[in-house]
Amino acid sequence: MFERIKEDIASVFSRDPAARNTLEVLTNYPGLHAIWMHRLAHRLWRAKWYWVARSLSTFSRWITGIEIHPGATIGRRFFIDHGMGVVIGETAEIGDDVTLYHGVTLGGTSWNGGKRHPTLKDNVVIGAGAKVLGPITIGQGGKVGSNSVVVKDVPDGATVIGIPGRIVNNVQDKNKTNKREQIARQYGFDAYAVSPDNPDPVANAIGTMLDHVHLIDTKVADMCKAINDMGGKVCDKSLPSLKLEEFSEAENAASELRKNKPESFDPGI
Repeated sequence: MFERIKEDIASVFSRDPAARNTLEVLTNYPGLHAIWMHRLAHRLWRAKWYWVARSLSTFSRWITGIEIHPGATIGRRFFIDHGMGVVIGETAEIGDDVTLYHGVTLGGTSWNGGKRHPTLKDNVVIGAGAKVLGPITIGQGGKVGSNSVVVKDVPDGATVIGIPGRIVNNVQDKNKTNKREQIARQYGFDAYAVSPDNPDPVANAIGTMLDHVHLIDTKVADMCKAINDMGGKVCDKSLPSLKLEEFSEAENAASELRKNKPESFDPGI
């Protein structure tokens, strides 16, 4: 038991820079108090002392502002930061090294019995005010943004934001972003803002066009190689590089013309 308490205290120091010393953590972190009382309530629940377990859970809610059903299963080094308003349902399952912030709800979407609350794998982080609802799974290392509402499974390492929650970053997206950055450098410009989690539709359209242009160039290069292998002589000149400065100068010139001729100027775009 004392070993688990030491782990809990160490997890606070590793995840909260405001923690100064052990006495402060022991006396002023309601998230720890709620977790410790839940462990006792969970043992009582498993021993089928249901009323006593629920009563202890209710007492814990009174003094910490955190409601954890005694039937919930919680792993090691679980950390609730601030904690007020956190609700964890009966069939919730939480892995190791999980972090929840205040106002988080791990709730159900059905009045039927059985598994009806979320499962959080190891190293999951749930932002303040987020709602994770139903018998879904948040994969290992997953992150849920503040005030999001998640009702579908989240793969390992993914980040979810919004209402309803949508995946804005996962391992495949990271690989795609890195590939786009390499392609952009090849064409001579920086692919800033061309990322899968950018809400700007213009930036996303540019990213899609970049993928398309790269695919065309690859196919043309393959065709040139095949023709040259058959004795032809094509594609002996490299494509000219693109420079952002040229586009900036053209845009500035167009802006000046629009200022000088606001009524009659037609850029033809």
